[in-house]
Amino acid sequence: MTDQTRFKGQIISDQLAGAITRTEELAYELKVSEVMTREPFTTSTLMTMEEALDIFNKNRISGAPVLENGALVGVISIEDLIRALRKNDLSAPVQNYMTTNLVTIRDTDTVIEALKLFVNTKLGRLIVIDSENQMAGIITKGDVTRGILKALDQDYQEEEVRIYRASHLFEDISSDRSTLVLRYNIKVGDFTHGGSASSNIKRALLRMGANPQLARRCGIAVYEAEMNLIIHTTNGGVLRVEIEPHQITMQATDEGPGIEDIDLAMKPGYSTATQEVRELGFGAGMGLVNIKRCVDWMQLESTPGIGSKLRFKIFLKEEDTVGEGYPSSAKESTKDESSGSHRSFGA
Repeated sequence: MTDQTRFKGQIISDQLAGAITRTEELAYELKVSEVMTREPFTTSTLMTMEEALDIFNKNRISGAPVLENGALVGVISIEDLIRALRKNDLSAPVQNYMTTNLVTIRDTDTVIEALKLFVNTKLGRLIVIDSENQMAGIITKGDVTRGILKALDQDYQEEEVRIYRASHLFEDISSDRSTLVLRYNIKVGDFTHGGSASSNIKRALLRMGANPQLARRCGIAVYEAEMNLIIHTTNGGVLRVEIEPHQITMQATDEGPGIEDIDLAMKPGYSTATQEVRELGFGAGMGLVNIKRCVDWMQLESTPGIGSKLRFKIFLKEEDTVGEGYPSSAKESTKDESSGSHRSFGA
């Protein structure tokens, strides 16, 4: 089923686009050349319908191109054979029943274009032509189904490989302290991509073997920090995540406008978001509060007119470690790192 039928009459919004399945997405990505039958069974114009019927039965096909002196001149289908049977005319040549008004598609077209043609023409197969207008093969609905299933299987296998590699990231690395650093540049006011960084971070953690609860905690905390950069900064900022076998350290930094009163900013419901942002459904004043609830340690530094730095951590238990390996010195990293004029908030 394509988006034309699922979302008929509707504009494809971000919300609807999120409902499009991977199967539907593949229809827009795969080329006809990737799913078509390259060397189809063929018949000739002078072959009898009975001979064509034998070819269809033997090879379990429902249609075939018709050639004359090697050139494509038509298509014969099971429906044409049925017409000949009804007339008791199986001794007639194929050219008497073949279809000469051919519907073609290029091998460089996407599968979705083939599906549209299937719907519009009610045909069961299309002739595929190359850049020189020569027959490159045929495509049927069965070819599309098999091609998409193959692509989905390849997706699954590739994902399994990614998960295995990520979950064993630190296993064979010999060092006193190994860290994977993820960095994302966040643009101010970019609500369209808001949440993308946190989604990528959550997916990376799951691939590295983190349990779903840990991934959710990190995902929520980073999402709130990401949205704060989008809503409250002057020029956006940077999200940085350091993943280690024993802890996950997250940091959001920006260059303005800073926070006048950190204690006030930590109160539930307090927000400096504009009315425009509030009308979009953001700026409820729960960002820092939600981060604090999700993490084990949090530290906020801010200077009005200069910028802010928010750091927060989740300490991993030995059974929660990601990327394999849990160093014996890990406990040393769980100490409160706040000092001097830093404002520190414990979970």
